[in-house]
Amino acid sequence: MPYPFTLPPLPYPYDALQPYISKETMEYHHDKHHQAYVDNLNAALKDHPDFHKLEIEDLLRQINKVPEAIRQAVINNGGGHYNHTMFWEIMKPGGSKEPKGALADAIKALGGLEQVKQMVNDAGLRRFGSGWAWLVVDGGHLKVISTPNQDCPLMNNQYPVLGVDVWEHAYYIDYRNRRGDYLKAWWNVVNWDEVSKRFDLATKK
Repeated sequence: MPYPFTLPPLPYPYDALQPYISKETMEYHHDKHHQAYVDNLNAALKDHPDFHKLEIEDLLRQINKVPEAIRQAVINNGGGHYNHTMFWEIMKPGGSKEPKGALADAIKALGGLEQVKQMVNDAGLRRFGSGWAWLVVDGGHLKVISTPNQDCPLMNNQYPVLGVDVWEHAYYIDYRNRRGDYLKAWWNVVNWDEVSKRFDLATKK
């Protein structure tokens, strides 16, 4: 839905991803952090009706058309809204065992699933401060990248199919400063069916 943007409900209960992500983390992450991004995005766009008809994807793809006075606020909060909406959707209780179809073939071309997991984990560990590690489709090919803060790959014409949040608020309650432990555990809740859908959509585009 375009402006005003709203906080999407979690597609599962707050405690569904335990023991890998706690109920407390999910409550704070979704209800406090994501809600703040939505509220701040709506506030930034309030006096700019030209952008009210754009879906969040299109808003981020056209970020250079956003007035400079509010552009960084839209990057921070629009990216935060889009990134987190995807994040909730690509997780599910118990995960799904492995990628299938075209995504599985693309992952194999990068060295296989375990190699790709390690590449994403390394990208997340190397990200200084806050940010994300991603699997994106870029020019029809699958790539591993990372971005700072809430920057979204859509702004660089890359389509994210999987992203893991490495802001401290995503893991500090459960893992303290052990980002690496969080990244390893996170793969247990990845919804590969959803990631595959996003990959198919990206490659058809």
